[in-house]
Amino acid sequence: MEKLKKVLIVTYYWPPAGGPGVQRWLKFAKYLPEFGFEPIIYTPENPSYPLVDDTLVKEVPENLKIVKTNIWEPYQIAEKFSKSNKKFKGGQFDVGKNQSFISKLSIFIRGNFFIPDARKFWVKPSIEFLRQYLVENHIETIVTTGPPHSLHLIGLGLKKELPNLKWIADFRDPWTEISYYKHLKLTSASDKKHRQLEKSVFENSDLTLATSYTDAENFRKNGAKAFCVTNGFDKSESLGVGALEIDKGEVSEAPKHSNSKTPKPRFTLSYVGVLEQLRNPENLWKALIELCEKHQDFAKDFELKFVGRVDDKILSDIESSVLRDNIRNLGYLAHNDSVKEMETSDLLLITNFPNESSKGIIPGKLFEYLATGKKIISFGPKDADVETILDKTNAGKHFDYSENMEIQDFIYSLYEDWKSGKSIQNSANINEFSRKELTRQLAELLTKLD
Repeated sequence: MEKLKKVLIVTYYWPPAGGPGVQRWLKFAKYLPEFGFEPIIYTPENPSYPLVDDTLVKEVPENLKIVKTNIWEPYQIAEKFSKSNKKFKGGQFDVGKNQSFISKLSIFIRGNFFIPDARKFWVKPSIEFLRQYLVENHIETIVTTGPPHSLHLIGLGLKKELPNLKWIADFRDPWTEISYYKHLKLTSASDKKHRQLEKSVFENSDLTLATSYTDAENFRKNGAKAFCVTNGFDKSESLGVGALEIDKGEVSEAPKHSNSKTPKPRFTLSYVGVLEQLRNPENLWKALIELCEKHQDFAKDFELKFVGRVDDKILSDIESSVLRDNIRNLGYLAHNDSVKEMETSDLLLITNFPNESSKGIIPGKLFEYLATGKKIISFGPKDADVETILDKTNAGKHFDYSENMEIQDFIYSLYEDWKSGKSIQNSANINEFSRKELTRQLAELLTKLD
């Protein structure tokens, strides 16, 4: 049997971290040995995760080698100033009228004093440790995956010290093109530094991976040797149509408005994951309110279900409307329970940032939704990559943040089919987005680096 070639994966998010960020390389690590590569994980010993899911630990392959070193992070200090600073760990923060003075100050400090992010203090110690570790263990290829994008500086530093090292920079999200970048209140000097570091990563990495077609194109325009390997779903697990990876965590307290004991079937629109202010589909809530006001039968049959963490301000606005009696807020659930909630829904909601620069973002949740066979309603910029995939798979419909009547027509049409007993399932072939197939694509790129 041919010996597997070692590849070191530098990742901040690793079980028991929850959320979609951990899933990509957890699944690649699972399947890489089938394609000739032995993955070795390098991750912090004492990270500060915004979400924790202990059940994910069971998904880590038994024989996978994991190397850990200590990291120092300033989040505990930040949280002493304001509890809202906890959102920073997940790339979230209050925006616009919802920003307090403390929030504004915290965002300014985060954007200008921690470049590229607050995990920067792990960069130098990791370079010093890995320089020797790579040589001693005969590892010729590394992958850095961000965000946090400071991890790419580990790859940059190692590449400079070990010129023969093959380095892949994996961008699960863009760096300076991410929607919240413009909200960081950067000085011109800080903005310049962010862009210089990003450019250095693009120009020095042997390969840059993007999770969307548009991001890969944009990276190439900025000097990167970029290819797209999307996220996906895992068909090997036994739950539902495929293994569905979602944001997970502890079960919250019973919601104020819960219809969980209602025996009558309901037409259910569900959002699974974290919903923050920058991706709030206000026009969807408006469309739903108007549908309930215009159609008494819809108002009686409709259920709006949240599984995960919804920003308090978003939830408060919805609960103050006529939708308050239609809300079922379950909070975080264990993986199996989250999957069941997804599969017992009729329509699944996905949201993206509204600006043009975000059209290349393909949330990992999209593929999880696809695997259920349920119809999907999506919000984001026009001509987004998500829209391309939905059209390709005939799995649902994409809207921008200005539409209203079109949203009402789409939802009510599905509701009428549901009411009459017609199937509204999606039956398109989605095999190309399975985790195993995507790992095969990754392995081909790794092989070509030799």
